[in-house]
Amino acid sequence: MNILLIFFAFPIAIIIFSIVLQRLLHSPLTVSAIFFAVFVVITFAFFDQNFLIATLAYTILSYITAVFISFLCNQNQNNGSGNNNNNNNDNGSCNTTTEKNTIDDEDNVINNNCGYMYNRRCRKF
Repeated sequence: MNILLIFFAFPIAIIIFSIVLQRLLHSPLTVSAIFFAVFVVITFAFFDQNFLIATLAYTILSYITAVFISFLCNQNQNNGSGNNNNNNNDNGSCNTTTEKNTIDDEDNVINNNCGYMYNRRCRKF
């Protein structure tokens, strides 16, 4: 029973929870640190010191999953804003003669004629 738990249940749970935590925290190091802390407690509470090797492997798996999800999210954001924005030059300026900005106070989002949104709260395009 422990073999199935170690080789199948924990890795699948780590992948799922790493994806969820990465989407919430946006930091692969924080995600892997949380899993390391949880599994160190589990190691000494329920298993012996030999499980510490599996804890290191789970931490690495968590970090790799979080980095992969971070990469996928960044690719989706870049592709989504780049394909719909045909009015930008390479330097990021608009081809239009006037650049009209509108500010939404509720969300702190600035919209302009270039076709992209800038969120002042997150500092991301």
